[in-house]
Amino acid sequence: MSATATETIASTASSSLPLPKARPPKIDFSSVNPNNLGTLRKLNQVLFPIRYSEKFYKDVLLPEHEEFCKLIYYNDIPVGDICCRIETDPNDQTKSRLYIMTMGVLAPYRSRKVGSKGLEHVIENAIALSKKKDAPKALESIYLHVQTSNDDARRFYEKHGFREVGRVDGYYKKLEPHDAWVLEKVLTESTEERP
Repeated sequence: MSATATETIASTASSSLPLPKARPPKIDFSSVNPNNLGTLRKLNQVLFPIRYSEKFYKDVLLPEHEEFCKLIYYNDIPVGDICCRIETDPNDQTKSRLYIMTMGVLAPYRSRKVGSKGLEHVIENAIALSKKKDAPKALESIYLHVQTSNDDARRFYEKHGFREVGRVDGYYKKLEPHDAWVLEKVLTESTEERP
């Protein structure tokens, strides 16, 4: 390359031409379905210290769970999941609640708002369901179990409005410690909008 060409490239590179803006990361969701169930299985094997049963994987495919069982993608790469189920409230058979069965994000993608976006997606859909006038039962809250040694997870959920409502000794049979906190977020909007 000639000296003139090199000088031209160097002067162009150092000129005040604006650099292209970096695109913000894209976080998307995909409902769990038979075609991507294998991806969910692989993520769960990496993310969690226990193996989930075939019943778990059948339950996440139920139509009523479609908005609450999602794979989470970061720039089109599957990096996490959140899977929930709707349960009848044991204290009031006319009400229901959403149970977070699993939620996890691969370590390199944590602190990038991936988990927050996944949880916010589920919360928004739970609130929307709780406002439906034709819903068979009022969806009153979202809850989950968190191992008592997992302070990071507890802080994450508390940041999103969850509060400790109990503790279950011996909840985890194959993990140490065996105990779990029960964290819950009450969906106050549900009681205001329903007839």
